[in-house]
Amino acid sequence: MRIFSGIQPTGRKHLGNYIGAIRQYVHLQDEGDPAIYCVVDLHATTIAYEPAELRRQLYDTTAILLASGLDPARCILFRQSDIPQHTELTWMLAATATAHGDLNRMTQFKEKSAVQRELVSAGLFFYPVLMAADILAYGTDLVPVGDDQRQHLELAREIASKFNSRFSDTFIVPEGRIPDVGARIMDLQNPDKKMSTTASTEAGTIFVLDEPKAIEKKIKSAVTDSGSEVRRGEGKAGISNLIEILAVVKGVSMERIETEFADSRYGDFKTAVAQAVVEYLAPVQAKYAELRDDEAELEAILADGAAKASAIAAPIVAAARDKMGLGRPVA
Repeated sequence: MRIFSGIQPTGRKHLGNYIGAIRQYVHLQDEGDPAIYCVVDLHATTIAYEPAELRRQLYDTTAILLASGLDPARCILFRQSDIPQHTELTWMLAATATAHGDLNRMTQFKEKSAVQRELVSAGLFFYPVLMAADILAYGTDLVPVGDDQRQHLELAREIASKFNSRFSDTFIVPEGRIPDVGARIMDLQNPDKKMSTTASTEAGTIFVLDEPKAIEKKIKSAVTDSGSEVRRGEGKAGISNLIEILAVVKGVSMERIETEFADSRYGDFKTAVAQAVVEYLAPVQAKYAELRDDEAELEAILADGAAKASAIAAPIVAAARDKMGLGRPVA
């Protein structure tokens, strides 16, 4: 089973990224043949950015992935822009298997374009096609993603099917894996909205590299409700979010958390959540501090991963190109 997933280098990685995506990457790296993980810096150029900052954040993200447990000896980790097949296949899929109307219905494009103060780029509109190319270029069977990428993954599946129907079987139609618990960690100050690097408040977002005191302050200040019972239910979005966070961190069911804290007040429960999250992130933070400054080593890991990724993507994209009638015919 071949596994592929990508993560953007933009912004600081938060608890939602860690629980919804990075944790899955680590758990799945021994199940893939191989497991392929990509830092998608091309995707990051669809919104306003500074080149030097993009490179810095790419190293930050790479170091966090490694600190979280990704092992280059057990998976392939590379930088998207090092593999030209991603952009080549994007055009091929856009021209032959992607409908304008499908892209226009993408929820993330509507949301992000609505808040863009400057240029709403065509790249932002084409983002889902590039994501499809990322996945399909590797003959991917399984894509671990967060719930926010569900719509994009469904489009990738549709694009693969359309291409196969027109040009004969070329791409595997991938399946997604979205975690049952932790797929959508919500903003601590606005629990009706997903925790996000760009859309969330600073106080509502727990960053992977936050100091323990900052984590404690954010969780203890989390918006809840006027009740007192630690349980999920209507009107209890804030406390439900904290229950889900603690369930993931402790590796137990949400029902168990509700039972364990049935007699607890909100203040005591928040203290327990804060302590658990601090302990959960501490090993990652310590390992990150060891890795981050050695950018030469990070580059070496990414370069080695790119060589391995290219060996997989090149023949798949070449076969698609040939079926489309492009370039010199394959003998």
